[in-house]
Parts: sequence; structure tokens; C-alpha cells
Amino acid sequence: MNLAQRIAWEAVEIAIAGERAVCDPSGALYLPADRLLVVSDLHLEKGSSYARRGSFLPPYDTIATLKRLAAVVARWQPSIVVSLGDSFHDAGGSGRMPESFREHLLSMMSGRDWYWVAGNHDPAPPESLPGHWVSELALGSLVFRHEPARGAAGEIAGHLHPGARIVQRGRSVRRACFASDGLRMVMPAFGSLTGTLNVLDRAFAGLFSRDMLTAYMLGRDRVYPIAGELLRA
Repeated sequence: MNLAQRIAWEAVEIAIAGERAVCDPSGALYLPADRLLVVSDLHLEKGSSYARRGSFLPPYDTIATLKRLAAVVARWQPSIVVSLGDSFHDAGGSGRMPESFREHLLSMMSGRDWYWVAGNHDPAPPESLPGHWVSELALGSLVFRHEPARGAAGEIAGHLHPGARIVQRGRSVRRACFASDGLRMVMPAFGSLTGTLNVLDRAFAGLFSRDMLTAYMLGRDRVYPIAGELLRA
């Protein structure tokens, strides 16, 4: 399947600070010019982190996230992958990851430039994993970082786990989303055990021009662009 077919079938093409990008229904972002794939907030080993504190969650979050990541990597075949911080739920997450999961991740990383961006949950490099460890990454007119910086145009960030809510025909629908006003983007969380924060929450105040805000809501196999004026708190 070529790029044009993928865009027509399931993804939405947009521009961020003049750079062409494709929003994938998985919650990943693809930049064709650089063959670069971006994911954010994987929160790998969140289940085991909770278990250490006595809150037992089903131990399937890491492998479920890795399988989804493998699928989107196979779909786009990127040369570069950027993981925008909180790749692991805590500083010890990479060390706790079972060897079979580690091998699954290493297989995806093989032959690619892989960038781990520092997050608030994982402020140090992952243990025993290759890749480049950076606080942020500048590429062309874009800067990739974990936490959005107010006033920064050309930014692709994560951290806030954006979600959007609409009401149609009396039915409320809420989904994770990409949030953008054309100048910057906040990525949805990719991890299997991650929630969402409404893009109208005050945590997003000052990040977007409300008149230009679009929430690219994630469906099962499509991305739905929703104008900011249609969103509900």
C-alpha cells in the first residue's frame, strides 16, 4: 500500500508549521519528508509499576502497546522513530521489562534511528536499550519535546494526553485526539493504559488559537477532524 492509499484509506494529512504530516488512527504521527514516525507517552510497564505499589492491574499493557507500535512501524516503514517522553512509566520500567518484550522492541528498533525524548516519568535513559537519548530534538522547522512550551510555534509535544468530546444527536462521544492549530501539535498518548484530558481543560490554555484549533479524534480505523467550535467540555 503506497502513501497516497494509506492517507485516503485511514489517515488524515495536515500541516504543522508548514511541514506535511499524517495523523494515523493508532495515535502515531508520520512525517513523509523525513520518513519519521512520532509516538508519545507509551508508559511501558505501567502495570508492573502499579503492582509494586500494591495496585494489581492486568499485566498485558506493555505487550499490547508494543504490538500496536509494531503494526504502525510496519505500516509506515520509518527511517526515524521519535518517542516523545514517558516512554516508560517510571525510571525502572525498562529494567523490569521481560526479556521477550525487550526482544520485541529491539526488533522494531533494528535498522532505524530511534530517539528517546526525556519525559517527566522517565527523566533518565532506558536501561540496556539502544537509541539516542535527548531532552528535545530539532528537525527543520519543528521541535520535538515532551512537555508543551507556551509560545513555541513549530512544536510537537506530548505529556497532556489530549482527548476531545462532541455531542451529536444527543449522544456524547469522547476519544483521544491529536490537537493542533496548524502551528503546533500535542500528541495523543499511545500507551494502552493511558487516559485522556479534555483539550478544553485549562491545562491547554494558551497553547492553541481557539479559532484554529482542530481535534483529530481517533476512531477504530479512521481519524475524524473536528473543529474547535464543535468541542464540548
